Amino acid sequence: MEPILPKLVADACQTMQSLLAQQEVFERIAATLVNALSRGGKILTCGNGGSAADALHLAEELVGRYNRSRRSLPAVCLNADPTLLTCIGNDFGFDEVFARQVEGLGAEGDALVCFSSSGDSTNIVRALKTARNHGVKSIALLGKGGGKAKGAADLEFIVASSDTARIQEAHTLLLHALLERVEQSVAS
Repeated sequence: MEPILPKLVADACQTMQSLLAQQEVFERIAATLVNALSRGGKILTCGNGGSAADALHLAEELVGRYNRSRRSLPAVCLNADPTLLTCIGNDFGFDEVFARQVEGLGAEGDALVCFSSSGDSTNIVRALKTARNHGVKSIALLGKGGGKAKGAADLEFIVASSDTARIQEAHTLLLHALLERVEQSVAS
């Protein structure tokens, strides 16, 4: 049996290095989050499966803290409440579980961050379109070429990989970098 770790590390390093080609997009996304928070808005996050974990991670670090002690920042993870998910899923269908929450919780000046390794989740695409219709700035962290979500967000960062694990690793690095930028920029 061949060692697996060296190949995975090499692949991960290659994927992470490719992120630098989108430095300008990263800075625009970070500025959007900082702007929303500085002006009294909140950050909404969502994702499915492993991407749901990324959405939870980003929201909890904003409300709690990442590296610095500072004031709590308003963030809500839309996949965190099973009663909302099952209510909306039952009454409106799973495709609406995030869009319905964006409609009810989102306001002009807020920002929505959607995580999707494939970009093909209908509930993510619907959330992005709903955000646009309600004046909520939308951000999509995607992979696999962007899928159906490509072009649906105000800003998108598409990880140049078709490997779900590498995309999720890159999304974790990106959310940590965004948190670092927010903590550098938002007054305590």
